Amino acid sequence: MGKQVLYIEMDNCIGCRSCLAACTQCGGHDSRNRNYVLDVDPFISRQTIPLMCFHCVNPACARSCPAQAIQIADNGAVLSALVEKCIGCQNCTIACPYGIPKFDEEQNLMYKCDLCYDRTKEGIPPMCASVCPTNTLQWIEEAELEEKRAQIPLANGKWTASHDPDVLEGETNVKISLPGILQGKQKLF
Repeated sequence: MGKQVLYIEMDNCIGCRSCLAACTQCGGHDSRNRNYVLDVDPFISRQTIPLMCFHCVNPACARSCPAQAIQIADNGAVLSALVEKCIGCQNCTIACPYGIPKFDEEQNLMYKCDLCYDRTKEGIPPMCASVCPTNTLQWIEEAELEEKRAQIPLANGKWTASHDPDVLEGETNVKISLPGILQGKQKLF
């Protein structure tokens, strides 16, 4: 089995928030939700998009941590701050260009999506991807990702936000298919 990645096909999101419910039920999450579902423009459309940690290859949260409390797992998952190391400075929440890490004031600890590392290290999809009814969130092998990339041969490579190394934190371990309207395609529904 090759390396697997979380792939987000934003056009498919119907805003059901199943991913959020599943996230709170994941073991080790202490019933805290670590992802978001955003309404793109609630006054004009019903378009929603899931937003979660992109697990940057060179994450700003980890770089900004003076206590080295944020580790990067072997599968590329950027983990929540380690309880024994986190000093609660919140540098990571400020440094993240996507606004993902949350801070628990009671525990004085940063927490965020850890790509369900306890599951994904065994090849099991993260909870959010395992329950998504529209395949917006998919846990796929890199070979399948290449097939998807080949289906949308845009010259500028913008089919994934994480493809262009100049965008924010550059390369990420979560891959995204932008909504069709950004790819110059009409939505089918």
